[in-house]
Amino acid sequence: MIDLLKKLYLSDKGATAVEYGLILALIALTVLVAIAGVANKTVGMWDDVSNQVTEVS
Repeated sequence: MIDLLKKLYLSDKGATAVEYGLILALIALTVLVAIAGVANKTVGMWDDVSNQVTEVS
């Protein structure tokens, strides 16, 4: 059991997986922030369109 723990501690494979996980999390966070920014502008645009149509009617 101690040998297995020692191998896991000295292994680089886990570190690589963690690095890829962090990169993936950063990409996902970036995408979410970008979508949120676009969503706010889009909602504002459609609100303006709605107000203009209501004023003309």
